[in-house]
Amino acid sequence: MITWIITAEIAFWIVIIFGLISRYAFKMPKLSIFFFALTPVIDLLLIILTIVDLKRGTPAAISHGIAAIYIGVSIAYGKTMIAWADDKFQQWFLKKPKKIRLTGKEKALHEMNMLARHIIAFVIGACALYGMVILVGTNTDATPLLQIMRIWGIVLVIDVIISLSYVFFPSRK
Repeated sequence: MITWIITAEIAFWIVIIFGLISRYAFKMPKLSIFFFALTPVIDLLLIILTIVDLKRGTPAAISHGIAAIYIGVSIAYGKTMIAWADDKFQQWFLKKPKKIRLTGKEKALHEMNMLARHIIAFVIGACALYGMVILVGTNTDATPLLQIMRIWGIVLVIDVIISLSYVFFPSRK
């Protein structure tokens, strides 16, 4: 299962790179949109492969939980990751100047936005994980899936604390 997750991640970045190359090097914006539109297809394939793997009777494992995290993060942060890659591509290959580092209120707002995305990813991942628990039913031990949820919950609490620190203790220039 972990091989499928790694393959999905590699495929995600390959279609992003192809999208950026077609947009900037070949000046084909419609083709770039096609490549960017493939990213949710990759997520869908990973969901299908995870379900098939569990339906075949494979015991629920941490890798299935990681697949749920990947799907949640990919959906919640996908557009942000593409924008980040677009910005980096322009900096590296088109020599666009770097963005000014955010501080103060702007940094706090950015961190709150990223926290909201993390919460969305958590909810999507949790739904996927609990869907897997229901799917495996009583036929196999779902403990690894629930352990992933607990660990991710701890990570989310840490993210909340760090993100809120930018609100209460804004960074200075």
